[in-house]
Amino acid sequence: MWSLVTIRSERTSVIRFKLGEQIERMQFRESRRITVQELSEATAINRSTLSKILNHKGYTTSTDILDKLCVYFNCKIEDLVEYMPE
Repeated sequence: MWSLVTIRSERTSVIRFKLGEQIERMQFRESRRITVQELSEATAINRSTLSKILNHKGYTTSTDILDKLCVYFNCKIEDLVEYMPE
């Protein structure tokens, strides 16, 4: 019989999304408000996924989502995510 064991490291890290910063930059460049709904429609990413990325620390997402966001904002992955050791 197999058992599942969870190993917890004393050292943890988190990936921080910089989606809010990218939205703010685009709003500044274009001198207009960018809504989550607009971002959702332009990228085909569900609004609830975008909301979780914006508001839930430690939320994880797929590389497909990250790719769509990089295309939309015309940015590099490091402009969208940041490794944060805790």
